[in-house]
Amino acid sequence: MNLFYISLQINGFPIRRAIQKLKDIQSKKGKDYELYLNQKKNEIVQFHLQNNPFYAQFAKNANLKDWESIPIMTKQDLQQPLKNRLSKGFSLHNVHQHKTSGSSGHPFSFAKDKFCHALTWANFIDRYHWFDIDFQHSKQARFYGIPLHKKGYYKERLKDVLSHRYRFSVFDLSDSQMKKNIDTFKSTTFHYINGYTSAIVQLAKYLKQENIILKSVCPSLKACIVTSEMLFMDDRTLLETQLGVPVINEYGAAELGLIAFQNDSNEWIVNHEDLFIEILDENDHALPNGQTGRVVITSIYNKAHPFIRYDLGDVGSLSTKSTPEKPILENLIGRTDDLIKLPSGKTAAGLTFYYITKAIIDDDANVKEFTIEQILIDTFNIYYVSSKDLSDVYREKIKQAVAQYMEPNLTIHFERKTQLNRSHRGKLRQFKSLL
Repeated sequence: MNLFYISLQINGFPIRRAIQKLKDIQSKKGKDYELYLNQKKNEIVQFHLQNNPFYAQFAKNANLKDWESIPIMTKQDLQQPLKNRLSKGFSLHNVHQHKTSGSSGHPFSFAKDKFCHALTWANFIDRYHWFDIDFQHSKQARFYGIPLHKKGYYKERLKDVLSHRYRFSVFDLSDSQMKKNIDTFKSTTFHYINGYTSAIVQLAKYLKQENIILKSVCPSLKACIVTSEMLFMDDRTLLETQLGVPVINEYGAAELGLIAFQNDSNEWIVNHEDLFIEILDENDHALPNGQTGRVVITSIYNKAHPFIRYDLGDVGSLSTKSTPEKPILENLIGRTDDLIKLPSGKTAAGLTFYYITKAIIDDDANVKEFTIEQILIDTFNIYYVSSKDLSDVYREKIKQAVAQYMEPNLTIHFERKTQLNRSHRGKLRQFKSLL
C-alpha cells in the first residue's frame, strides 16, 4: 500500500473492504443485479426515513412501493447546517465532510459515512485500472485549483504528496508558465494527466503553437483524464494530437463521487455499483433511454447523509444500448440553470450558444479561450483572452452564426480580457445566464 491507501485506513476509511465489496457487486449479472439494485434503493430510503429526522420530514409522503412518490431533492433543500441533516449515530466527528465547489451557484456542505467514502475511492481505483493507471504507483500531473487560505492550501499539498501527484496552476495559463510546465514534464516521470478540461486544452494549444507532442518529451505518459468541465469533440482531437495519449472523459460530483467514466471504446460507463441514475422530464417522470432530461441520482450506500433522487442540476441522456448492469451515458449537454431564454420564447441549452461560437473562434488561433454571459433576454457578452483584438470579420461571423442557429436581432458585445474569471477552485464556466 502507498501512503494514500495507508492514510485512508488510518483515518477509518476501510478501503480494502470497499474494494472487495465493489468486486462482489460487479459479479452480479442480469436478474441478480436488478434484484440487488432494487433492494439497495429501498434499503437506503427506508434507512433514512427511520434514522434521519431531516429526511423523514422531507419525504413524509414517500411510499416505498412507488418509487416516483419519493420526492426529488435539490441543492437548495440542502442549504442548511450539516448537523441538521445527519442520520442518527453520525456526527461531524465520525463522517467524511466536504463542500461542493459552488459552481452551480448553490454551494453546501455534505457528509459521507466512512464506508461510503471508501467505496467512492474503490470505484476510482477500478476505473483507472482500465487504462493501466495504478493509484499506488502512477504519478499524476494534476491540473486543479487549490484553496488560497493557509489551512486549505497545506491540506491539499499534503494530499498531493500522499497521492503521488504534482499540482500545476490553473490560475496562470500564460505562455511563460506553460513553458515552465513543459520543463517539469521533461524532468518528471508522469504516468497520467488529470484535471479541468479548459486548463489542459490551454496546455495543448501551447504545445501546438510550439510544435511539441507531450509524450515525446515525457515518454512515461499513458493517458489524460479530463473532468469537471465540458469536453468538446474538437478539443478532444486537439488533446489527443498534442498530448499523444488517449483522452478519457470523467464525470463526477464532489457529493456523489464518480458518476461516469469512458472506457477504451469511448463508451461513457455509468457508475452503477453505488449510484442509481435516472433521467427525468420536467414533471419528474422517468424518460426512456435516448431521451434528454435532468440527471437525478441516488447514492445507495451513504447512510450518514441522504442523497436520494437528488437533482444534480445537469442535463443529459442514457444510451439506448444501456442495460441495468451497464448503463451508458450518451451525452451531457450542460446545466439546467444555464438555459438560454430568447425574445421569441425559445429556450436552449447554454452550451449550444457556446458551441456555435466556438466553431468560429477556434478558426482564429489568436483567441485562447472565451466565455459567454447572457445579461438580458436579447443581449450576450462574449469575454475572450487573446494576443490581439478579435477582428471585425470574426465578430461578424459570430453574429451571423448566432442569428442563423438561435434567432436574429440579438445583441452581442465582445470584451477582451487578460484572463477569465474562474471559480475559487479554478473551474471555468463556459456559459452563464444572469437572467
